[in-house]
Amino acid sequence: MKQAVVPWTDAPTVSAALADFVATNRWEDVPAKVRHEARRSLLNFFAVALAAARDPALDIASRVYGRFSAGPLATLVGRAQRVDMLNAAALNAMMANVYDFDDTHHPTIIHPTSPIAPALFALAESRPVTGAELLHAFILGAEATCRIGNAISPEHYARGWHITSTCGVFGSAMGVARCLNLTSRQNLHALGAAAVQSGGLVEALGTSAKSISVGNAARNGLVGALLAAEGFDGPARPLEGERGFLRVVADAPVFGAISQGLGETWELLNNAYKPYPCGVVLNPVIDACLALAADARIAGGGWNRITRIALTGHPLLRQRTDRPGVTTGRQSQVSAQHAVAVALVRGSAGLPEFSDEAVADPGLQALGARLTFHDDDTMSVDAVKLRIEFDDGTMLHRDVDAARGSLARPLEDRELEEKLRELHRHGGATVDVERLIEAVWSLDKAPDAGFVIRVAGGGFDGWK
Repeated sequence: MKQAVVPWTDAPTVSAALADFVATNRWEDVPAKVRHEARRSLLNFFAVALAAARDPALDIASRVYGRFSAGPLATLVGRAQRVDMLNAAALNAMMANVYDFDDTHHPTIIHPTSPIAPALFALAESRPVTGAELLHAFILGAEATCRIGNAISPEHYARGWHITSTCGVFGSAMGVARCLNLTSRQNLHALGAAAVQSGGLVEALGTSAKSISVGNAARNGLVGALLAAEGFDGPARPLEGERGFLRVVADAPVFGAISQGLGETWELLNNAYKPYPCGVVLNPVIDACLALAADARIAGGGWNRITRIALTGHPLLRQRTDRPGVTTGRQSQVSAQHAVAVALVRGSAGLPEFSDEAVADPGLQALGARLTFHDDDTMSVDAVKLRIEFDDGTMLHRDVDAARGSLARPLEDRELEEKLRELHRHGGATVDVERLIEAVWSLDKAPDAGFVIRVAGGGFDGWK
């Protein structure tokens, strides 16, 4: 049922409530499990950013952005190049998002860390920021991003807005604002500066352009907070105003989703980490395919006898991944046709399986063309039913109720560490991975948060 539109004059003042919360919340008030989840999020961030350290799209972006750098002041993950603070925030965010391997907040499907962490680490290389201060700022930034996302979901994403980008800019702004110790009023102005810079389209999924808006979210949020710190003002109700962000991007925003329970419930506890480099709705699909790939009727070329593959899942699965005939690895990350075929035939689903080389395989193309979808809006986005039919009429089936990497089956700490090691190998950067893992886990005790990003860039030089 569609919710009634709340007159703007009757809307709660959620902008001010959020701005005040970010300004006044204390590190001591953040539960230990939330602090731990923040470290897990950052560990995953460095893993996925290192994977893309040598990606051609990032070579192009770093070359273009580098032409306008104000100086070699900030580190790029896995790259020797150093750029100014704003460009570092943008490029590191793009690296973390380009392979669709970043974290996912449920139920909004926001990838919160990619637009927030890069802005904070860029700031930490320009001024003193302790590890505890950065972790606290990251947690508050994620809270802002995900609560704003909750207020406009699922309508916002369904309209075609890339929610990681559109909401991530608020988290970047609030995280940086906290590190700068801005007042509640300054935070409100930072929210206004973020609101006018929000953007990103789902249409860009499967292309490098998708990551531009994620980079902009990190950069623009940082700019917004820096401007607010210098006295730049903004609207009094940037989120809930008559023509504020929430009403522009959704017909019936749930204002209370932003302000209710602040400091009592924490959105970072709804964050999950992907085991596969693709759209999150494909995770249960890949789980099911990998479980069947070793079956004697599929292994050893038996997959050639498959005549029909049927997926039953939440409508979002079809809406976001019914992409036959993809031609690039980037597009394959959001293609169920490719994901099903490659997982069944190769029995694995890592970055090599979502590459240009894999997409060009004619056998995979032919198998993917046999896929059909069936919608079931009673199912979770983390669940799927897979049915495979062979030319002799026999069937194979596999049901997945909760995908690996979902909140119900989260990756363990050791699995996140191994993900970092594996993606570092894939990316080809020269980084002391074990030192980086240690630095992230101990970040809350670090006197200099910038130390961690320097390790991730390969430039370990000890504590400042």
